[in-house]
Amino acid sequence: MNITGMLYGAKLLKLVDFPTSQVLGSEASEHEIQQLIAKCGEVFVKPIFRGGVGKKGKAGLLGRAKDLKTALKEKERLYFAEHRHGNVIAKSQGVTFEGAVPAEHEVYVSIADSTRYRAPTLTITHHGGMDIEELSKDQIVEVPFDPMTGLKSFVITNALSDLKAPKEIVSPLAQNLPKLWDLFHHNGMTTLELNPIRMMPTGKGGLMPVACDFKCGFDRDDPRMKRLNLPNELFAVDYSDFEQEINQLRTYQGQSDVSVINEKGTILAPTFGGGANSLVTEFLGDDAIISSDFGGNPPYEKMRQVMRICLKHWLKQSNVLFVIGGKANNTDIFVTFRAMADALREYFSEHGPTPVYVVIGRGGPNLSRGLLAFKDVVDSLGLPYRIFAFDSAMTDVVRYAQAADQWMKSGGREMLARKLGVAA
Repeated sequence: MNITGMLYGAKLLKLVDFPTSQVLGSEASEHEIQQLIAKCGEVFVKPIFRGGVGKKGKAGLLGRAKDLKTALKEKERLYFAEHRHGNVIAKSQGVTFEGAVPAEHEVYVSIADSTRYRAPTLTITHHGGMDIEELSKDQIVEVPFDPMTGLKSFVITNALSDLKAPKEIVSPLAQNLPKLWDLFHHNGMTTLELNPIRMMPTGKGGLMPVACDFKCGFDRDDPRMKRLNLPNELFAVDYSDFEQEINQLRTYQGQSDVSVINEKGTILAPTFGGGANSLVTEFLGDDAIISSDFGGNPPYEKMRQVMRICLKHWLKQSNVLFVIGGKANNTDIFVTFRAMADALREYFSEHGPTPVYVVIGRGGPNLSRGLLAFKDVVDSLGLPYRIFAFDSAMTDVVRYAQAADQWMKSGGREMLARKLGVAA
């Protein structure tokens, strides 16, 4: 998740006129907090975490206050609170004050791109306000729908009918939930979740759905998300300098997904394709420095910059430069390999030689031209190399890279360093 909580969630939901609870940020004055308490009777004080960090309520990171003194005390407690969930440690950067919403019914709703159905999917239950993993299968329903027609009222009505939901909540939800599809579809979202939506009495005998918590994730490569003009700090997490540099190169064409696995690894493996990345990461284990996917037919300049950043941060410690990917459908191998080879030559020209064994495995359009371009550069640099084409099993190529790494650790690096005239 990229955005959690109502501070920005309320602003996004108001774009499609979906009702939300009243929210104040950390900068709210005591007078504003007092007014919100007087209007709503109670406020919830919640810490602000970047990204999606779960189980905050169960960790006690939720304050409730019916008077100003308690609200300010909870603000002090939660403003810089730390939260551990699994292997993720997050630190709060402020709080929100959210007005309480009286309701008898709570609803969970999410829209997400489903790989199971190959379609956008509505997940809904009238047992909201809790973890959906704790619900039995007959209490929640998933409904795929056609993205061409969008989320229609009858989809929601049928889903709630299957759940045997209370009749009084069906019509208000059928009228308002289709608005969420407009927000999801037109702004490059991959996930949108409201939990809970509280069904607040309107005073006229009806109910109105009010969003009281918000989560969403974006496809950062989708240009539609730029319509929202969201601040960049919303998407900042504790990345390394290397990951920050790579992320700055995100464009609509070409992927630049990368994360550091082991800062002390010895195999630098720029990888193309999600399937290749999964296999390579699993096989290499702690020997791999990074996990990456640079596929998607990146243009020459982007791939050259990506390679330059990889080399700048990791080549000195690497025994093996392992360029690996499956058989591409639309990636021009000549363009990507020429860019990577040029970046390698420029690195040697700027920083001098470094002992490294080059292993290449790839398939796809213009493969022969791409392999020859890379071969010419590696030959000119005096580096040992081994090239595998499309007819080689990827597992065999990975094992060869591991064997080359072991050879370098067992004296090969010193031997190559003497040949290049540099220190090992």
